[in-house]
Amino acid sequence: MNLEEVNKIFRKSIIDGYFEPNLVKLDFKKSNVKHPTIRDDGLMQTNLLHLFFDIDTGSDYPDGDEWFMAEFLFPYNIKIPDTLKGPDYFSTLSVGEGKNFWRHRELIRYKYGKSKKLEESLDFIEKKYRELHSMLEPLEKEIK
Repeated sequence: MNLEEVNKIFRKSIIDGYFEPNLVKLDFKKSNVKHPTIRDDGLMQTNLLHLFFDIDTGSDYPDGDEWFMAEFLFPYNIKIPDTLKGPDYFSTLSVGEGKNFWRHRELIRYKYGKSKKLEESLDFIEKKYRELHSMLEPLEKEIK
């Protein structure tokens, strides 16, 4: 096995064995939305915002066993306010046929050398979900 394959297996194991079960305890459930580029299922607390784990990005890095990307997906092809656009909040994700979804990506570093930071990473994911969700709530009436 090469480094990239090992890192993907390790990342997937950490997500499946720690992050997903603990997010379920925080009222997340399986998402009914399919991500256009990530194969695995996502999680959600509401149908407004969906959380996916990207185990591919950076898996070829030597420290790829210490982090992964969390992608928060707003799966609606609607115009969002300019104040929500940009790398700090949401950027577009093409889904084909001239349509775009909106996404926010965060680097989740759950290990620093020998020190595991699983709880801190879990707290960060949950807080970021709540923050982004609250920013999107005013758009909820437009998607119904």
